Amino acid sequence: MTTKAELVFIPAPGAGHLISTVEIAKLVIDRDERLCISVLIMKLPMDFGTQSYVESLSSTARLQFVDITVDEKTAAELTSNKETFFLDFIRGHKPKVIDFVHNMTSNSPLAGFVLDMFCIPMIDVANEFSVPSYIFFTSSASFLALCLHFESLKKEHNIDTSKYKDSHEELTVPGFKNPYPAKLLPRATTDQSAVVTMFFDFVTRYKETKGIMVNTFAELEPFALQFLSGSKKVPKIHPVGPVVNIKEGGHGRNSQSETESIIKWLDDKPESSVVFLCFGSMGSFEPEQVKEIAIALECSGHRFLWSLRRPPPKGKMELPSNYENLEEVLPEGFIERTNGVGKVIGWAPQVTVLSHPAVGGFVSHCGWNSILESFCFGVPMATWPHYAEQQMNAFALVKELELAVEIRMDYVKDIEGKNPVDIVTAKEIESGIRQLMADGEESGIRKKVKEIKEKSSAAMKQGGSSYASLGLLIEDVISNIS
Repeated sequence: MTTKAELVFIPAPGAGHLISTVEIAKLVIDRDERLCISVLIMKLPMDFGTQSYVESLSSTARLQFVDITVDEKTAAELTSNKETFFLDFIRGHKPKVIDFVHNMTSNSPLAGFVLDMFCIPMIDVANEFSVPSYIFFTSSASFLALCLHFESLKKEHNIDTSKYKDSHEELTVPGFKNPYPAKLLPRATTDQSAVVTMFFDFVTRYKETKGIMVNTFAELEPFALQFLSGSKKVPKIHPVGPVVNIKEGGHGRNSQSETESIIKWLDDKPESSVVFLCFGSMGSFEPEQVKEIAIALECSGHRFLWSLRRPPPKGKMELPSNYENLEEVLPEGFIERTNGVGKVIGWAPQVTVLSHPAVGGFVSHCGWNSILESFCFGVPMATWPHYAEQQMNAFALVKELELAVEIRMDYVKDIEGKNPVDIVTAKEIESGIRQLMADGEESGIRKKVKEIKEKSSAAMKQGGSSYASLGLLIEDVISNIS
């Protein structure tokens, strides 16, 4: 029997983090039979789109899923601070992780922890058991470069980065070849809030780890990866992507019949003729914005599939829901006038839709997982970011990589509802859709995205850049117990 080593994976409790962590864990055990993995799952009291997915997971001999969620009373206490609840919740699970490792029934030696980019407090637990930590960074190499740069500005140079908020300056940021507009900086880089301070404390601790896996590939972000790999302050970088869940089955929120009706509708449409609008698990718009999108779609004349969700009640930490009656929010007569040309749906089975030959464009919130899925299926994008690092992703797509067209790069979704609603006009949306759906296989962006599709597939196969990078990481893990 070959020596087996045990790895403990700790994903953050959001869908975008959990799903890609499970996928990388599967890749690791498929690649090397010497490794066993335990994925420790924390479930927030409010469902952020993970419940049905978690229920679909089943353990195997070498990959086990372990629910370490604290009891309801403790969970309520940990999530009572509206600003810092996410990070407080993760930190509050340290005792549970310690208990799990103490009681591990495996006879295999513990080789290390693989931590989500937000699960950094668990480095303390790894240290307690005298094993190294690795990070699985679920966003882009560009965002990692930006985080490390701003951590340096804040902590080594004592610069008050709040001066860049709403600034019209253009900045030189390592990892970016173009000047970076300050107005597109993620909120986390300019805010002075408690949660942002906590986040940058985490970024500082990245340097304590033995390696960082990034969900990207060398051919997609060469500039950012070159900067990261050349920095003496950064642990070994392993680009291991694109890590995406292309089966989707487990985290769908549609009945089979709803998904089948979407596929049947797409089956009747010509190749690359449908524009798909979908804004992630948190994506929703106020009624006045919905009307602008509807006008743009109708005026564009393009076939469309639109995932339209009802916003949660103001100030509530909930996911959007489906409308019971779409006509209450759409312009009068819109559904009749666009019958046959367009279809408005609730929650969308995104991977199923993007993989369909009829889909020729994707209007997206620019979440990193959605970007990678779009590349895997060769579908060009139009950018409409909402929150987190999505404005930076939009800038990277449009300006750095030239792989998307812009509807907006600077749109920010006001989740708390404190500011006047920023309306993107029907004219802006229509213009973006027309550019996105421009005819001709040889249109610049469409051609480039098809090339990235081939490169993304090649990166994951034997002989590919990400395949080799994951191999090096596995050898490093095995060396911890040799």
